[in-house]
Amino acid sequence: MTSEQTFHEPWQLRAAFARSLSDMYGREVPAYTTLLEVSHEVNRDVVAAQGADAERLGSIDRVTAERHGAIRVGTPAEMSQVARIFGAMGMHPVGFYDLRDASTSSVPVISTAFRPIERSELARNPFRVFTSMLVPGDRRFFSADLQERLERFLAARTLFPPDLLTLADRAEAEGGLADDDAREFLRLATAAFELSREPVDQAWYRELEAVSAVAADIGGVASTHINHLTPRVLDIDDLYRRMEDRGIRMIDAIQGPPLWEGPDVLLRQTSFRALAEPRTFRTPSGEIVQDSLRVRFGEVEARGIALTRAGRERYDAAIVRGATPEVWRETFPATEAGLVEEGLGYFTYEVSDDGELTREPVVYEDFLPRSAAGIFQSNLTEEGSKDASQAAQERDADWMSGAIGRDLHDPFELYARQVEASLEAAAARLGVAPETLATTSPTPSTPTTTQGASR
Repeated sequence: MTSEQTFHEPWQLRAAFARSLSDMYGREVPAYTTLLEVSHEVNRDVVAAQGADAERLGSIDRVTAERHGAIRVGTPAEMSQVARIFGAMGMHPVGFYDLRDASTSSVPVISTAFRPIERSELARNPFRVFTSMLVPGDRRFFSADLQERLERFLAARTLFPPDLLTLADRAEAEGGLADDDAREFLRLATAAFELSREPVDQAWYRELEAVSAVAADIGGVASTHINHLTPRVLDIDDLYRRMEDRGIRMIDAIQGPPLWEGPDVLLRQTSFRALAEPRTFRTPSGEIVQDSLRVRFGEVEARGIALTRAGRERYDAAIVRGATPEVWRETFPATEAGLVEEGLGYFTYEVSDDGELTREPVVYEDFLPRSAAGIFQSNLTEEGSKDASQAAQERDADWMSGAIGRDLHDPFELYARQVEASLEAAAARLGVAPETLATTSPTPSTPTTTQGASR
């Protein structure tokens, strides 16, 4: 490395990659650019109306820059390579999501999310990529013959060039890359997730599509691509209305918790419908024809407070009953203080300059399988086929960890670690034992009105 070269740390590579991917996706899917514009408008208006309270779950700079992406791969080997690429950017696998039973439609995938795990890294850039992997051995979706042909097809393709993987490994080992290598890494990584213009085998794609449009999107082509990119918005209900006012067709509902007057928890998501994009196909006779596919869309999210295991149990039970304000009022306390008292939400603690203990909600950084499957399902043109009489192929977090070759972090443990670290730091500053703070009633750092209550 010469003296003129700047060294780019993983968080800088992560931030640059998120921008590069967003620019690329905007060129490929113009409606995504509209989504970004409307998100910025909504966030600006919420901050103007609510002031500091609008930033209770993250500064406006962070929210404006925040994105999550979604990709789909076919094999453990491909998933392991993805982990190397994201590892170069300080992104680690967090959580296990089984979408196979989270939807009535055919979604034969299991997933994890790659993201930063340290609070300081999340503050720098919280880019996340929800990464799904096909389960060809699940007999509810794939016959033995189709499984064999699908696995042979997947084994024959190369998603990520060797130069990209080499640079990724170096970045992870050395804690970053110098200018020239950083530029090449970002170029190759962005290109790896562009939509391929190579002709698609029509018969093969349609055979998989009859099982699942998601399966066809993964195993029906020789490449992968960004399936959707997701900005964060401070008022998702207002965004939904504004997008439809602009003539963008949205899916039928906002996934996740309802709009209500109490604290915003976990994650609310919606998207515009997958667009018909022109694609080139090769017919069984060898003819090249033009057709279209609907597989990519633009999603948007509103993030709330991370829930503890007890809080998550309440959430899961409430979702089964129906995501209505009435159900939420029966399930959750109407204030942040109530979440704390009942042990339902995660909050960090700090000591203000005047020695007062203050409380901040921990932002939920992860995903909800039912919501993710709901987004996928809402954007499918066909439900596909699923034989519920067949046995599922067992897959869990331990299996995913082995497939990736890396530890799969438990999101609850990551949130709890943030809380414990904040209590220890606050206790040290006050000169008391951390356990004494657990029984102290801190002052919220800002008023606790929520986006729901403000409307």
